[in-house]
Amino acid sequence: QLQLVESGGGLVQPGGSLRLSCAVSGHSLDYYAIGWFRQAPGKEREGVSCMSARGGIYNYADSVRGRFTISRDHDKRMVYLQMTSLQPEDTAVYYCAAAYTGWGSTRLCPQNDDMDSWGKGTLVTVSS
Repeated sequence: QLQLVESGGGLVQPGGSLRLSCAVSGHSLDYYAIGWFRQAPGKEREGVSCMSARGGIYNYADSVRGRFTISRDHDKRMVYLQMTSLQPEDTAVYYCAAAYTGWGSTRLCPQNDDMDSWGKGTLVTVSS
C-alpha cells in the first residue's frame, strides 16, 4: 500500500509563493500517476495537477495553469507542487494522491478523483 505525506503548507500573503511536497513510500513512482487536489471550505474537492508514472507528462486545472508547477524527484520519491502568484481563492487543504497505472504509463489521473491512495493533506491559507 502506497503511503503519501504532504508538507509545506502555511500562511502566505496574496502574490506569494509556496512549495508543497509529497513524500511517497511503499512503492516506486514508476507505477503511479501522482496528483495534487485541493478542497476549499464549503466547496467540493478539485483536481489541481497530475503527473504520469513516466514523468514529464502532466496536466493542470485551468485555475492554476501558468502559476503552479508539478515536478518530482524520482530517486527521493518526492512530488512537488510549486505555487506562485497565490490568491485568496487558492486557500484550501491540498492533498496528494496516487493512482496505479502500471510501469512507465503515460496515463494521467483517472476521472472523478478515483485515486488509490491519499495523503492527509496540508493547509494553505492565502491572506493578508
